[in-house]
Amino acid sequence: MRETRDIMGMPVSVEIVGRDVEASAEKAFAAFVDADQRFSTYKTDSEISRINRDEIAPAQYSEEMKAVCALAEETKQLTHGYFDIRKPDGSIDPSGIVKGWAINNVARLLRSLGHADFYVEAGGDIQTAGTDNGEEWSIGVRNPFKYEEIVKVVYPRGRGIATSGTAIRGAHIYDPHTGRPVHTNIASITVIGPDVYEADRFATAAFAMGEKGINFIEQLEGFEAYQIDTGGIATMTSGFETYL
Repeated sequence: MRETRDIMGMPVSVEIVGRDVEASAEKAFAAFVDADQRFSTYKTDSEISRINRDEIAPAQYSEEMKAVCALAEETKQLTHGYFDIRKPDGSIDPSGIVKGWAINNVARLLRSLGHADFYVEAGGDIQTAGTDNGEEWSIGVRNPFKYEEIVKVVYPRGRGIATSGTAIRGAHIYDPHTGRPVHTNIASITVIGPDVYEADRFATAAFAMGEKGINFIEQLEGFEAYQIDTGGIATMTSGFETYL
């Protein structure tokens, strides 16, 4: 079964191969709803909104919030400051890491429930496991200038895949070094990593780096990337072809 719901302000899809999987799918969607209730900067009653209003002290953060903040700080260090959930106005916006984190948590949940074959997607970031009724899961890399068009088909084989760019949300990614939205000749960068959380956080940072982003991914062990610039020219890392 495959079902898509609007959660976290984006389409969220869960597909589980097998029979009698409805209860597991409901638990998966419930996990996404919980993440949205906790981390959404658009919900006035979310934990992150209350933190940004100084209503919750760090010692009172939930375990989930503490985990995400710690992962964000780790990512900031690993990306030379190109990833930072602290915005120029001083508020915290964890959206650059929460989506992949939530998808990865749902994947773990499904595995714990005994499912070996599934597909989980939120806003274009994807985690697969096993096969689709014996066939490899295939993922389309979209044309950032014509979103309904697929320019590459990749086979992640259980790894995570995430895309960062301006095709859907415009210039929404900030360069923490300048405090301004990233303006670059890179239209999108798609990253394949060990899991979707890893792919998501480094895709965000790589896009913020502009032209240097794909070289940064090239140097990361276990990661590959496919980049499209504003002129429509594609560049891939040395091992990306492994997934084609």
